[in-house]
Amino acid sequence: MIINPLGFPLDRRILLNSGHSMSMLGFGTFQGTPITPSARSTVKESVLHALRTGYRHIDTAYSYGIEEEVGQALKQAFEEGIVKREEVFVTTKLHQTFHRPKDVEIGVRRSLERLKLKWVNLLLMHMPHAYVPGPDYEPVLKDDGQPMIDYEASRDYVGTWRAMEALVGEKVRSIGVSNYNILKMKRLLENCKIPPAVNQVELHPYFPQRNLVRWCRERGVVVVAHSPLGGVPTAAVATNLDAGKPLEDPLTLELAEKYHIRPSQIILSWGLQRGTGIVPKSNDPERIELNAELVELAREDFERVEGLKGEGEEVRFYNHERLIGFDIFDEKVEDRSSTRE
Repeated sequence: MIINPLGFPLDRRILLNSGHSMSMLGFGTFQGTPITPSARSTVKESVLHALRTGYRHIDTAYSYGIEEEVGQALKQAFEEGIVKREEVFVTTKLHQTFHRPKDVEIGVRRSLERLKLKWVNLLLMHMPHAYVPGPDYEPVLKDDGQPMIDYEASRDYVGTWRAMEALVGEKVRSIGVSNYNILKMKRLLENCKIPPAVNQVELHPYFPQRNLVRWCRERGVVVVAHSPLGGVPTAAVATNLDAGKPLEDPLTLELAEKYHIRPSQIILSWGLQRGTGIVPKSNDPERIELNAELVELAREDFERVEGLKGEGEEVRFYNHERLIGFDIFDEKVEDRSSTRE
């Protein structure tokens, strides 16, 4: 285990319900949509720098469009002895055009080919809703340029899950979901043979999702934070952009000064300390290193960050409703896509 100069375990690990261990500090690779050539060109070096720094969890996805570059970085890291395959936890995500059960293995096989791997440590269903697949599994677009929803596949995410279960072993070590609320988690747990090991969701001091985190923890599901710093999402799904930013909150700035570290390190330290995984992303070498130099906050400071947003005050920055026409996070109606055709 790597111990950074501030004394907080960098490679803090947790045992998943699948029996495999996962590093709670991951390195995110999302570069935005659409991805620019300049951003794409930096991915390989960023992943390599993260591995040299000591990160042992790389998080990517088919839809990010950069699995090829991530795979190049992993291949080079293995060949140069920076890290061994068995030392790196690799997460990727099933794209929405592969939700039909017959297509799940095709999507996973494509990801493995791009990543240059025989297996991944964790496969997540990226979203509960599905897109209509077109040629080469690109989403079919509506007249407004937005993806066409596959309502049948969206309703049958349990069927998608069962196809993922069939891949556990040779191609996939653990399986999980992303962007699932409690209602959808309940339905999945009631109908699965293999329970989700992970639920990756938006999670930061302005949107701590206490109920979801507690609910998952009680059932042995590890919650991992994407956008752990509350970053600005792509325009198609962005919301509440006038609500301020966790990185600029007066409390975050106060604690950063107290601990002599950056605001980002305060937020990431809080995220790990509450028992959730985090996958910060950056292409800046210094920030990659700083995001791994975390501290253990004093109990009173941890509780102040935890209580930044009370019940009813939470601020979500990601909302897909405008993009797809229904709210995938609705806790009152299990799936509004079931009312659409």
